[in-house]
Order: sequence, then C-alpha cells, then structure tokens
Amino acid sequence: MRFSTTASQVLAFCSALSQFTEAISTRARGVPRGAARTDVVKPKVFIISMFEPEGDVWYGIPEFNLLAKNITVPGFSTLYPDAHCTATGEICQLVTGEAEINAAATITSLIQSNCFDLTSTYFLIAGIAGVNPEVATLSSVTFARYAVQVALEYQFDAREIPSNWSTGYLGQGAYAPGQYPTFIYGTEVLEVNAALRSLAAGFAKTALLNDTSDAAAYRALYTSPAYTAGSSPPSVVECDVATSDVYFSGALLGEAFGNFTKLMTNGSGVYCTTGQEDNATLEALLRGAVSGLVDFSRIIVMRTASDFDRPYPGSSPQYNLFYAADYGYEPALQNVYLAGVKVVEGIINGWERTFKKGVNATNYIGDIFGTLGGTPDFGQGALLSEQEALDKRNLEKKKHMGRMRRIGRRLLPASLSR
Repeated sequence: MRFSTTASQVLAFCSALSQFTEAISTRARGVPRGAARTDVVKPKVFIISMFEPEGDVWYGIPEFNLLAKNITVPGFSTLYPDAHCTATGEICQLVTGEAEINAAATITSLIQSNCFDLTSTYFLIAGIAGVNPEVATLSSVTFARYAVQVALEYQFDAREIPSNWSTGYLGQGAYAPGQYPTFIYGTEVLEVNAALRSLAAGFAKTALLNDTSDAAAYRALYTSPAYTAGSSPPSVVECDVATSDVYFSGALLGEAFGNFTKLMTNGSGVYCTTGQEDNATLEALLRGAVSGLVDFSRIIVMRTASDFDRPYPGSSPQYNLFYAADYGYEPALQNVYLAGVKVVEGIINGWERTFKKGVNATNYIGDIFGTLGGTPDFGQGALLSEQEALDKRNLEKKKHMGRMRRIGRRLLPASLSR
C-alpha cells in the first residue's frame, strides 16, 4: 500500500496541534524561542508530482526509498496528504493534485510548513504532458526555461470570431490576436535558471529512455514535413511549457498557444509541452523566495511527452483526444522516473562540488514584474516596476471599459441608449 508504514518507517505529523504542543514542550524544557528544531527535514532535492501515477513511479525503485519517512503536511490535498522522504531526508517527494488551484495550494502549504527547511532545496517538477509534434515527440523528455499561462486570455467561440482572426484567443486588454495584453496579472510568464536546465538535461541524456512499439507506430503517422520532430525517436529537448487548466486538442489551438508563447517571451520561447500546473507551482515558489524560504534559482521543470497536442494529418482533434492519448502514456510515465532519477542522482552526487553553493543563473529568473530583482528579458513588464505595471493596467482598464461602453451605446436600440 502507498501509505502503509512498517517498524522501520517514521511517520511525522506536523499539524497545528503538534506545533502548539512542541512549542509548549520546548519552552518547558528551557529551549529558547526561535531555537533550531532538530526534526526539521532539509532536502537537497524535492520532487513535485502532479497526480498519483506520476508519484507511483518513484516508489519501490532501487536507487532510494522515498517511503522511509512519511510526513503529513497541513494544507496538502486530502487525496495526497503526505510528503515522502528518504530516511536521511536528502530526497523528498509530494503529489500536488491536478490543475492550478491544487498545485498552488499544496506548494504554498509546503513552503509555509515548519516541517521543512527548503532554503537550499532543488525542486524537480516532474510530470507528463502533451507535446507539440513540431518540436518533440512521444516519450521525449523536455526541460523548460519558460512556463507560459496560455489560458490567461480573452476567449471567443471560434464560430463567432471575425473572418480575419486566426483564433478566438487574445491577450487580456487586447483587441485582436497577436496584440500584447495590457492587463498584466504577473503570472503570465515565469522564467527559471537556464544554466541549471542545461545541467539537468545533460543528466537526463544519460538515461536509456523507455519507448514502445505502439508509440513508435503512432508517431510514424505524423508524416507532414512540419512534424519531423514528432515522427522521430524520443530524445531530451530543451523547450518550453504552456499551462492551461483546459485539456485542449487541435492544430489551431496549438498554433494559437505557440504564438502566444512567442508573444509573451519576446520571441524567445519555444512552445512544446502542455501542462495544467506549472505556472501555479512556480508562482507559489516565487512567493516563497520573496519570503526567503526557497531559492528560485534551484527549480527544474521537466515534462515527458505522453500525447500529441494535435492530430496527425487526416485525423481529427476529437480522435486525438479521445482515442490516441494512450499510445505514449506508459513510456512517458516511465521516463519521468528514468530521466528524473538521473537528475536527482546528478544533484546528490555533485552536491559538494557544484550544487551546494548553487548554479549561477546567467539569465533573468522570476516573473514579469522583476519581483526577485533584475530586469525581465520578456514582456513589456521588463520596462515597468510592479506598481507601474499595476498603474498602467488600471489606466488601460478604465480606457478599455470606457471604449466598450461607447461602442455598446452605439449598438443599442435607440430606446435603450440613454
């Protein structure tokens, strides 16, 4: 059983009650307030899984035992209430639950928990994803520099869009696809350490990736010259992830979100995988970094390709979603472990030499506001402070709403336009 315990396993409960009783008992023993707790776990690597199958691939493996220590953390999903760690606490893992709200809630709870010291921890976001056949293929392993919240847009039903529009998606505050949004929330793009990404990809390239005859036969159907990468064998690719709670399928949506990725990253982002959680996870970690609780330069975003985001030529988006999603599912899950364990071992084995002191980020890291310092290399937020962006957003919103009201009055029947 996943959460069963044995005599050799340690079960630590970090509930509010235990925190309260611990505080009383330590003061009763004469331990000064603020003194270091000896039961706090300080992981070198924390693996973040999004749903049960992604988590299960890490249990019962020969390299390390993540079920040696199971820690119940208040605020975690009721489906996945525990963090799992090795006996030494060097490596830990959790399951957030799927989609953005679950991810943000769980990671925030982890950061705020007094069970862990995460100030020097490397976070490995390790899950499966859809993949763009223009960039990679089934069973591939991808590492992102940018996570782009592609669903944070206006949406019109495609059957009701103007004839000169290519999509019903457009940035908030924009008036047509391709225009940069003027309403900026701050979570649209998050950028992680590119040097660390390349090191992680190098570790992953030493893995023998899993593949199946079914996955190979299905990818061979992607015969268009545009899909050369999609019809090729699996590999390790450095490319970027799109976040959307909506599980979408189709070339038009894939193209729209690829264009939005380029727009939001000033042309440098390469849309290749689709996930439901990454911007939420990264935003929670960024806020933890603001508080000094985590190091945002120590984050790796790894996604393995389980299905294509669009159909092969001659097929339909519906077939792609309903019937073709299983061809790459099992090898993608296996490659989460096969590639991921090489990353974990690379960090642990190179701790004293490289990773203890941290990997210097030569690129900007953080959000569009420059919250962690430095100048963003993407978006118009590169030119604005957070307050300036907020002021501009409010001004643009007032202009936008005024314009909409004026247009609306012109379109109303005369009897109502007063």
